[in-house]
Amino acid sequence: MRAMRAMQFGAESLFVLDDIPKPEPSPDRVLVRVSAAGVTPLDHTILTGHFPQASAPLVLGNEGAGVVEAGGDRQFPNGSRVVFTGPYGVFENGSLSEWVAVKRDHLCAIPDNVDDTAAAGLPVAYLTAQIALSAAGFTAGKVVLAPAIGGSVGNAVTQLARAQGAKHAISSSSSHAKANRARELGFQEVVDLSQESLTDGVRRLTDGYGVDVVIDALGGDVLSEALGLLAQGGSLTTLGYAAGRKTTIDVTDLIWKGADIRSFLLFAQPPSVWANAWKKIAALLAAGQIRPIVARTFPLEEAAEALRYLVEERPLGRVVVTL
Repeated sequence: MRAMRAMQFGAESLFVLDDIPKPEPSPDRVLVRVSAAGVTPLDHTILTGHFPQASAPLVLGNEGAGVVEAGGDRQFPNGSRVVFTGPYGVFENGSLSEWVAVKRDHLCAIPDNVDDTAAAGLPVAYLTAQIALSAAGFTAGKVVLAPAIGGSVGNAVTQLARAQGAKHAISSSSSHAKANRARELGFQEVVDLSQESLTDGVRRLTDGYGVDVVIDALGGDVLSEALGLLAQGGSLTTLGYAAGRKTTIDVTDLIWKGADIRSFLLFAQPPSVWANAWKKIAALLAAGQIRPIVARTFPLEEAAEALRYLVEERPLGRVVVTL
């Protein structure tokens, strides 16, 4: 089968279209014929040699969409449209290939009104967003901040919080053009960081209240500033470091407000938590209350260009490889 395989990592990385054996179903795995695969920053991290636990050669791709072709069961019979994520593209061959043998408890059903291309970019971002919101104690009426409307997690958190009754679902963008584009797409509470600071924007939008829940995928100085925006009893979840791995905090932002800061890792969550989160996500998708945004698609053989586009252009929306 055709697959985009990283033959080596690091400064001399080699990422090529290759022909490798087709996987087989097994008692705990079904064979999924992949129709589309999301491209993520994790792919770039691995390819550039910054994830030492991964070993080359490796087919990249941490999430995908397709059809169960063999090994189906009552819950996911052959012919079912599914999305998946898990160790694929990290510790075993991933979704940038024509077929993947997927563990049954990593499968999620795609609602009928969502096509495979849009679905392929859902699992990592939306499961992360929904589970992180729940763990932070989000309920209707609370104020949520998820910096970076163009990022997959920031966008997913904003949509999910808004659809589930947030009083404010606030995000941000350092690009004036991207902030305007986000507003065109219906995101009305985006702080344009080229015009005002995150602090000033949030204070303006909330009449000085601040935020109850922060889900931060950026780290660096953004985390520090967002921590200062917490309202009494607020919570900040850190789950990414696109803006930097190190930050400084004012501990009084936690102590005097009775607030907390926590970490989150999707792949540390048990399958039952994934399943419950997906039920909520799927219902909102089916009702049209959330909508995945695809910025651009590339064919499988152009996966390297897709990854370059994601990292260098930083589009608003997902980059997806189609097969």
